[in-house]
Amino acid sequence: MPKEEAIEIDGIVQDVLPNTTFRVHLTNGHYVLATIAGKMRRFRIRVLAGDRVTLAVSPYDLTRGRITFRHK
Repeated sequence: MPKEEAIEIDGIVQDVLPNTTFRVHLTNGHYVLATIAGKMRRFRIRVLAGDRVTLAVSPYDLTRGRITFRHK
């Protein structure tokens, strides 16, 4: 049985929390707890409050996500 694909959603970072965790406000009005993806850590891409980001959210737990892209 194939694995479920992640859901791509855009949002805005509201709060910066410890251990590279962020509270992200989605375009649909919900809040998600998100961490930075490994590629972004590797290339040291900074994410600050107010940044527009793209999240990959698992269909199993819609309250947690992974930040995969920071928009300019």
